[in-house]
Amino acid sequence: MKIDIRPYSDLLNEIKTRIRQAQIKATLSANAEMILMYWDVGGMILDRQQKEGWGSAVIPGISRDIRNELPEEKGFSKRNIGYMIRLAREYGSSSILQQPVAKLETEENQGLIKVPQPVAKIPWGHNILLMEKVKDLSNRLWYMQQIIEQGLSRDALGLMIKNNAHNLKSVLPTIEEIEAELQGEIGEDTDES
Repeated sequence: MKIDIRPYSDLLNEIKTRIRQAQIKATLSANAEMILMYWDVGGMILDRQQKEGWGSAVIPGISRDIRNELPEEKGFSKRNIGYMIRLAREYGSSSILQQPVAKLETEENQGLIKVPQPVAKIPWGHNILLMEKVKDLSNRLWYMQQIIEQGLSRDALGLMIKNNAHNLKSVLPTIEEIEAELQGEIGEDTDES
């Protein structure tokens, strides 16, 4: 009796896909709090720079002191702190990071739920790439949505940006436009018969 290897191979591929999806979701979830913390830290530094008249010279000191006092904490290099400040500057309003979206009525929890918006839902490296390469906020948000929906790697995102994929969003017809066009063709075909 010969066993067909195709069903096994299909199952294995489905399992691998599911594992990858779970890994992406776990990474994004764990990453969201870090992004919010980076935004908050950047905002604190930016606020203090403005109030005290400090320039960028304060950044190396903050980096050094955090590394000395919290050696287990990673991600506080001078360069990364600069990106935190930029994140706070570019997304100054917390509305892009968190937005009231719904009221959840349960026995344990009644009230407003805040859900992280796209900035907090994508990895830090993706955010840096977007800040560096995509100046227009609406285009940046479009790329963020693609990252979330498609689970894009940073390399795939870089390639999309290089090819100006955001321009395709206005060139490609919407589902509604395609359906309307098909309905028009069907109506024309029945009128001519």
